[in-house]
Parts: sequence; structure tokens; C-alpha cells
Amino acid sequence: MSNQQQLPWEMEKIIEVANALQATGSTPASTGERIAAAFVLNRQEYLPDYYSDMVEAWDRLGTQWQEYVRIIKYDYSHLIEGLEE
Repeated sequence: MSNQQQLPWEMEKIIEVANALQATGSTPASTGERIAAAFVLNRQEYLPDYYSDMVEAWDRLGTQWQEYVRIIKYDYSHLIEGLEE
């Protein structure tokens, strides 16, 4: 996807993980990648099992990755397959 080539690698990875979760419900992604993707998808069930508290999971991301989640949700959600806008 040409739009995705312009994105920071972290955002590309979050989108990739979100697409994998949408397609299969699982992913071997890192904890942070999976948390970010769960927030992009607005799907708490995709958080790692040991992050059942949404605020704790959000805080785990840190400010930079929280900003990536916001940017993806607002500007790049069209790159996530099956996501209703």
C-alpha cells in the first residue's frame, strides 16, 4: 500500500498486527504492538491476558505509541481490513 510506505515503521507494524488480529484473532506480536492494535480496533478482548485493565494497558504504551494509535484511528483506519469507520 503506497500510503503505508510513508508511515513510521511502528505505525506500519501496528496496522499489520491489527489486520492479523482481525483475520485470525491471534498474533505473535510483541506486547506493545498487540496492545496498540487492540486500541486501534477498539477490541479489549485482543489485549494480552495479563492486561485486563484498559488504563493499565494504555499506560503501558507510553506517549509515543499512544500518539500512533490516535493517528491510525483518525487518519489511517482505512488501511485496516474489516474495520468499520
